Amino acid sequence: MGASLHGVWRRVCVCVCGWGAAGILGMLAACGLLSPAWPPPASSTPPAPPPVAAEAATAVPVPPEPAAAAAVPAAASAPVAPPVAAPTAPPAIPPTPTPAPAAAPTPPADAEVLTTARGRWVAVDWSALPGWDGDAVIHAWPALLRSCERIASEAVATWAGLCDAARALAAPDEARVRAFLRERLRPWRVEAQDGQQEGLVTGYFEPVVEASRKRTARFAVPLHAPPADLATRVPWYARAQIDTLPAARAALHGREIAWVQNPLDALLLQIQGSGRLRFREGGSQQIVRLAYAAHNHQPYQSIGRWLVEQKAFTLEQASWPAIRDWARANPTRVKEMLQANPRYIFFREEPLPDPTVGPLGAQGVPLTPGRSIAVDKDSIPYGTPVWIATTEPVAWVPPAAGVVLPPPRLLQRLVVAQDTGSAITGAVRADYFWGWSQGADLMAGRMKQPLRMWVLWPALGPRGR
Repeated sequence: MGASLHGVWRRVCVCVCGWGAAGILGMLAACGLLSPAWPPPASSTPPAPPPVAAEAATAVPVPPEPAAAAAVPAAASAPVAPPVAAPTAPPAIPPTPTPAPAAAPTPPADAEVLTTARGRWVAVDWSALPGWDGDAVIHAWPALLRSCERIASEAVATWAGLCDAARALAAPDEARVRAFLRERLRPWRVEAQDGQQEGLVTGYFEPVVEASRKRTARFAVPLHAPPADLATRVPWYARAQIDTLPAARAALHGREIAWVQNPLDALLLQIQGSGRLRFREGGSQQIVRLAYAAHNHQPYQSIGRWLVEQKAFTLEQASWPAIRDWARANPTRVKEMLQANPRYIFFREEPLPDPTVGPLGAQGVPLTPGRSIAVDKDSIPYGTPVWIATTEPVAWVPPAAGVVLPPPRLLQRLVVAQDTGSAITGAVRADYFWGWSQGADLMAGRMKQPLRMWVLWPALGPRGR
């Protein structure tokens, strides 16, 4: 999902419950989301929140909203795609600085509070959701229905009932969908274990890369399928060994899926975890999806951080554009840069019959541009509708330039938790999927914004209103 590669997720956790806090506890515990000691002793002190690992980070419009819900392809129940991580802001346009958070308020004594493995949920009224009345929530409906397909297949009773009602909703429009959500769901504010309500949102996208089926003078960098001995040799060869050892090269011989033009194209696909390959051969064009298959079980090391240590740029300037520009200016050191990260990603090719359908997220359903996010699944279960309050990335210039920029545009909308990633850790943490259209790479690469989140959980009775 920055240059941090998504790791391998261990399980898909979707759980449901009724409206009361007591009814929710058992379901969350079954998903491994509750703290082992619930309820906590009155005198207990919550542990410190986990570190937020991210390297992601002008004004470009929000991507166009997806079309009405489409039928979920059979691939929705296939093995999940890789997590992907977000790049950071370009060197010439650093990201908007994140202000230091204020002291966390204490929830009212009578507030319903649920403790998760990463933080806590605090019950709130619908009026607490900033911008709720301003979003066209109908545009999140396709993403929600796709998650319903996955939830229903896993026979999760409460979600299945809600999803059956969602699918049966006659002629869904903005008014009907909004009424349905308020009737069936209940908002809970997401907080860190220390009560902090503000976290971080970065962005990711699906790159489109030119490729060839055959090695040529122009296309000479291979993309590999997993080697046959990957499961029996753990860890497998590190990246530097893949480049130099005859045994490693022999194991990958014949495993080439395609060839791309340069190492940066391959690196971009590995950073994002998946992408689209465009073949132009024989006067025709074919586009296929390149999906994550596995990695070599070597530790991940951030190339962006390595370049910071090399004083190529500052940590705030670290981003995919910064990495790309440095590599172009230092072609003799590109291999050294790549080998700083021992991890190597293997892919699989998938057909792309419908180019409007996004890649599979960790939940096993296609991602929807602008309406899917990656989350820490120990804080928010896959398939959960989430209200986010943040801002769009904005241009930044040094004060000496004398340019006064307008305030950032608000980004307050309904999304669905459908993916995860190794860099996406912490209670109030998300990676926002920008899609694959023109400009998605710029928005994803520049996004590093303050974030607040509310989960919308199944509710029964008037408390859900």
